[in-house]
Amino acid sequence: MGSVRLTVVGGDATGMNVFADDLDAFGVLVGAFLALVGLGTLVGMPWQYSDGGLVTVFQILGGVSAVVIGVGLAWLVHTQ
Repeated sequence: MGSVRLTVVGGDATGMNVFADDLDAFGVLVGAFLALVGLGTLVGMPWQYSDGGLVTVFQILGGVSAVVIGVGLAWLVHTQ
């Protein structure tokens, strides 16, 4: 599998590798995707199609938890 290199152009950081390895980049991408899916769920307002209040609570909780888990995964993978 090829190496993922992200470089910062200009200044003293030219050629600096942002990700330690391929799994670091993959974990950040998966975390960002999960956070975007959670935001898309919240923006799409799926609770407007449900009848019960309990269903609405679970849909909002699911969207918020997807955002939190995605951001947490991206942060955890990148800081290790």
